[in-house]
Amino acid sequence: MFYKWQEKDLILYVQIQPKSSKDEVVGMLGENLKIKITAPPIDGKANEHLCRFIAKIFDVSKSQVSILKGETSKIKTLLIKQPQQLPEWMT
Repeated sequence: MFYKWQEKDLILYVQIQPKSSKDEVVGMLGENLKIKITAPPIDGKANEHLCRFIAKIFDVSKSQVSILKGETSKIKTLLIKQPQQLPEWMT
């Protein structure tokens, strides 16, 4: 499973593909959710862009999305504090 609930917060397990042609959630890749983002993996730009993209999907502020594990890896564990909406691929 690519996510789990921790009370009202959501833990999301993702694998990112930076420098893509567009930002999109691709689907499952093993136990992770594959996400393509346009930002390059340089100077934390991909991480920052990923957090903004995830915040938009779950209708929260960027400050409510953080990387728990995988700062320098393509495989990351994200924390989304009290998501306001769930995308259809989670229901």
